[in-house]
Amino acid sequence: MTMRIIVRWLLALCATFIWQLAPASAHTRSESHSTWLVDGSSVHLTFSVSDLEARRLTPDGRPPNTPQLIAYLKPKLGASAQGKACALTGKPRPVAAVTGYRRVEFFYDCPSAEGVMLHDGAFFELVPTHVNLAQIQTAKGDFVEDVLTADSQTIDLSKAQGGEIEGAGFLTFVKMGLMHIFTGVDHMSFLLGLVLISRRFKDLIFVITGFTLGHSLTLALAVTGIIRPHAEFIDALVALTIALIGVENLAVQIQRPGLFALWTGGALLAMAGLRLLGIGLLPFTLLLGAGLFAANYLMVAGHVRDAGRLRLVVTLIFGLIHGFGFAADLLNESIPPAKLAELLVGFNLGVEIGQLTVVTTLVGVVALLRRVRLTLPRPIVVDVCASFLVLEGVYWFVSRSFSFA
Repeated sequence: MTMRIIVRWLLALCATFIWQLAPASAHTRSESHSTWLVDGSSVHLTFSVSDLEARRLTPDGRPPNTPQLIAYLKPKLGASAQGKACALTGKPRPVAAVTGYRRVEFFYDCPSAEGVMLHDGAFFELVPTHVNLAQIQTAKGDFVEDVLTADSQTIDLSKAQGGEIEGAGFLTFVKMGLMHIFTGVDHMSFLLGLVLISRRFKDLIFVITGFTLGHSLTLALAVTGIIRPHAEFIDALVALTIALIGVENLAVQIQRPGLFALWTGGALLAMAGLRLLGIGLLPFTLLLGAGLFAANYLMVAGHVRDAGRLRLVVTLIFGLIHGFGFAADLLNESIPPAKLAELLVGFNLGVEIGQLTVVTTLVGVVALLRRVRLTLPRPIVVDVCASFLVLEGVYWFVSRSFSFA
């Protein structure tokens, strides 16, 4: 028995060591926003990007100052008409934006009002999976939208038909939701934690249902404008959910919920204390609430015989946090309510399809390995994977809370 426990923890330590050698990765979702007002031969562009995204432009990982940001964006953005470049009129200027975002205005004068094409090449060379959510408005009040990617950095206004630019629409947003799951290491990690904690298929249904309800509630709150989350807080909380699902797996496996609750709650309360001293980015009340929630949840989950229904409620809260990770970006823009609803519904549908695909694949792989008798004992698998999730989540949470990455 003693040897078995030693083997588990050796494997867990190996997983931790390997992860420390691997390159650190922050939230892999990379997005920016652009609003184009086209009035005849005049083009007014407002480009928005989060501080977290803008840090990619500096060697030390700190947000660039305004001249640095403008110097980077100026050659990457522009417009043309009938094959001729539109002239930049005046100097680009920064404008007010919500907390956690940077916004810059550009004005262009085109040689013609015909054959206008808009171009955005910012951040694609830094992150190949980067996307830009572009909204185009005309002086007549028409509104169209498109999604710019590394393979499609130009919008041809001559292809706008019936209020929709070619390639844009509901299915585009569904695809974005799918990519958000498949390219998001943090979301994939959280789903792995949900699969690990679910000993029965019934438990898995509970946790996935809770996560789905959380996304749906996020959708309603975002569309109605009841809640406008801070992007910099949400990214840190997403990392915290990964650490918590890993800690819960270990607490249940080792049957020492009190110890894990003490350490987890104590660490968060210590961070709250540092915030009172002016150290850190997250608000004191947020850290205090997170510490109390984490400690109580781990204690309750460790002593409830059937924690499936409890986890439905908790994963609903986690679903809210993960859902707001995307909603926070969208709410930085002035999008007509009908369009915002379409975008959020499509994206959320893509997220649900993506997460069901990931979970189904994981469960299928495990079932297949069991059939051919290639699986390791469940306790060893849980120890290794949960330790990995804790390390990953804690690293991201601390990095995002203290602006290390």
